[in-house]
Amino acid sequence: MNTAHKQLTAHHTEAIETYFINLRFLLIVCVVAGNMLEPLVRHSAMAEGIFLWIFSFHMPLFVLVTGFFARSNLHGRTGQRVLRTILLQYIVFQSLYSLLDMTFFRVDGVVHSFFAPYLLLWFLAGHAFWRLLAIALHRLSLPLQLTIAILLGLLAGCLPLDGVWLAISRTLIYFPFFMIGYSLNVSRLYAMIVQKHRWLGTIGSVLLMLSFIMLHWELPHGWFYGNQTFMQLGVSLEHGLLIRIGMYSLQLVASLAFLAWVPRRVGYLTGWGGRTLYVFLLHGLVVRTLVAAGFVHALGYSPASVIFLVLFSILMAVALAQPIVQKWTKTWIEPCVPRPITVFWHYIQHSSSVTK
Repeated sequence: MNTAHKQLTAHHTEAIETYFINLRFLLIVCVVAGNMLEPLVRHSAMAEGIFLWIFSFHMPLFVLVTGFFARSNLHGRTGQRVLRTILLQYIVFQSLYSLLDMTFFRVDGVVHSFFAPYLLLWFLAGHAFWRLLAIALHRLSLPLQLTIAILLGLLAGCLPLDGVWLAISRTLIYFPFFMIGYSLNVSRLYAMIVQKHRWLGTIGSVLLMLSFIMLHWELPHGWFYGNQTFMQLGVSLEHGLLIRIGMYSLQLVASLAFLAWVPRRVGYLTGWGGRTLYVFLLHGLVVRTLVAAGFVHALGYSPASVIFLVLFSILMAVALAQPIVQKWTKTWIEPCVPRPITVFWHYIQHSSSVTK
């Protein structure tokens, strides 16, 4: 009986991990599609609607999934190795994207500095900070951890600086979702969304997408990006806090509804979902090249063009998630920490333990 129970528990755990890996790939498809559609949002109501629908859930869920998978590698030497890898990825791709932007992409409003992550690279900076914040809070009770995370997210709008620097605004605003993923009772969520209310969630997600397309939202896009403070968004502290609470509510509903889309079984999505890091770091090079070359705007702003770009985004995500891409780019995407840095790191740790 005990053996059967263990086998059932292991099977359930494996099913949940498969579900989250599949979710991770669907979310990276949304990231690619959002970046492809962004140049069209001022010209097409359909593009803007799909874009805002994507932004209502894809980053909250992506951060939640990141928190979920951080359970196994947040602490100890494994956690330190992950942090060093994130730092190296940031240095490599911040340098590469900045160099290409200065010479070819030339995106408006971009600040070229290691302290101002280049567009999508804010997620790497945020990931490192989420891990450090979670480690700092790990001795506190779960309710207190979540309370502090939400308060930090709300108060991020009060910062007297540009939210782009160190991705501080987005990092704090999305931190509650990281903590939810890290501490979530996934079995209960899985049972509620996937097993009991799947059709309800799917219908709700479709209706939400249609409402974004058909209704003209007056809310500035900065509220969806999460990269601007209340001062930058031109609202008072009171209004800013109310709108941020409203955004959290919208993101929670949109995220729960989208979870119903995710397949539960092992399949192609599962294999691709294991290589989403490659899609994330490489797709920006493709998207920015296409935009700079005029390809996106040359398609026009008709519904057919929008649908084409969405389908193209799906194909791009699938192509970049192939094993051959991993083989070609592994050295850059998953860099090994140089030995001198590893030796220096261990020396600092040893010196610290001796001092104590």
